[in-house]
Amino acid sequence: MITVTYLDHSGFALTTPGAVMVFDYYKDPDKKLEKVLRDSPEKPVLFFVSHHHPDHFNTSIFELAQDRKRTYILANDIFSKFVPKTGLSVAWMSAGDVIDSIPGTTQVKAYGSTDTGVSYAITLTDGSVIFHAGDLNDWHWSEESTEREVAKAEERFKVIVDRIAEEIPEIKIAMFPVDARMGTDFAKGAQIFLSKVKVDNFFPMHFWGEPQKACDFNAYVPAATATRCYCLDRPGMNVEIKG
Repeated sequence: MITVTYLDHSGFALTTPGAVMVFDYYKDPDKKLEKVLRDSPEKPVLFFVSHHHPDHFNTSIFELAQDRKRTYILANDIFSKFVPKTGLSVAWMSAGDVIDSIPGTTQVKAYGSTDTGVSYAITLTDGSVIFHAGDLNDWHWSEESTEREVAKAEERFKVIVDRIAEEIPEIKIAMFPVDARMGTDFAKGAQIFLSKVKVDNFFPMHFWGEPQKACDFNAYVPAATATRCYCLDRPGMNVEIKG
């Protein structure tokens, strides 16, 4: 069983059989991470940061869980001056990098992003895969962009998604941006991703604007998929994924 706890924005804490995984910690207004850590005192803690933007990277992560075995998996666009020089286990990753020595996993692979940094695919010891997109998305504003700009953005996005679909037969849990600020095409990236990649459990994230739009799954989740969708639109919400 995996427990998924929403922290805020694109931040999640996942309690897996082998580790507590914290993704893109930005803020945690309900202090839920403290409870997650208390509930699994024996497990190592893995902090994943997809890129340097302040809504994805908060240097306070280096002060968290100090009494635990910690590993920090950081995108290479993060300035090293913000990372303590001693006492931490840090793995730096660029798109295409693979690490097979992270506690509680058999493999961590970094894929590309259409903004900056990376997205992460983490293979657990049972073979299931967790995916956090970071800022990988079909970023464009159709009301403001030209047709050429829209097409270019979509092409760049699809190249990365096609690579993920080719290399990962099935994703157990995917966390992906659905950002209402983008206007009419706010969920197009998620729609493309879910039509190309087999996802068992889908969690929208990166809620700027109206989170209720991101939770209107019928508007963009392909009907032909068997994907289960979860609306964790308020910090502190959580759900258990079984099997």
